[in-house]
Amino acid sequence: MAGTSQQTRVDIGSALSKLAIGTYIIWLRDLKRFFRDRTRLIGSFAQPLIYLFLLGTGLQSAFSLFGSGETKYITFMYPGIVCMTILFTSMFSAISLIWDRQFGFLKEMMVAPIPRSSIALGKVFGGGTTALFQGFILLLFMPLAGIGYSVEKILGMLLVMFILAMGLTSLGVLVASRMRSFEGFPIVMNFLVMPMFFLSGAFFPLQNLPRWMNVLTKINPMSYAVDAMRGVALKGIAITSGGLAINIPSPPPELLGNPQFTSWLSQVQASIPQMPQLKTQYYPLGFDLLIVVAIGVVLTLLAVWRFNKQE
Repeated sequence: MAGTSQQTRVDIGSALSKLAIGTYIIWLRDLKRFFRDRTRLIGSFAQPLIYLFLLGTGLQSAFSLFGSGETKYITFMYPGIVCMTILFTSMFSAISLIWDRQFGFLKEMMVAPIPRSSIALGKVFGGGTTALFQGFILLLFMPLAGIGYSVEKILGMLLVMFILAMGLTSLGVLVASRMRSFEGFPIVMNFLVMPMFFLSGAFFPLQNLPRWMNVLTKINPMSYAVDAMRGVALKGIAITSGGLAINIPSPPPELLGNPQFTSWLSQVQASIPQMPQLKTQYYPLGFDLLIVVAIGVVLTLLAVWRFNKQE
């Protein structure tokens, strides 16, 4: 009986060792492929900067409704662009699975003496690591977006980025495991990625939306990731300066010394509604992280299960 128990522990230890080794090898391979592809590095680095500074600057005037034109739109947009970088890099990193299948390398990995789960986990960690690296590069531009550095803020943003990267890469691996052509993968990914991104609140605040769009934003997991990222990055930062909804011209100087006129003017200003304020966070941080972690775990388990069903 003791011998059977010991043999069981040895078998479990050997299986875990093979799982860890297989996961590490595939993770390292994907990481090396990423850093050796300079075109991919430059392109994925330039895209978020174009969105952040060109689009952010161009749309600054469109947000004059909030705070009488004093809205810091680039600051508001920055956490969403970080999440956008994680989203696109994570999802499209899974295309390497189709590449491996087309050239026969995936078949060699499937017959290797490692668990099939390690292939899926290696792809998830590989794509998640590259996405995390690209998101980390964007942290260098925080001061240009009007956000100061702090250890608490950096660690919080890295935590959100890591959780988001792993969950989204799992979704990409889950989809790619069923695809057989390069042409079909981008179409399916765009069908998933673009609605997730535009309904996440990365570009516009999730305030005063139509009811149908409000429902879609609530069932979109990216909404909670962007909300968490914005809550961490913009903590203590005022996005709008406030102000009256109607600009009252300055009265003549001789009237300012009249107590009755001053009292009447104060009553008028108090009755005028204030400009609406941009919210930086809609849900508690713990709730956001719970949603993102739960969805990430489910997607990872589904990706591993799907890979174990591969033929």
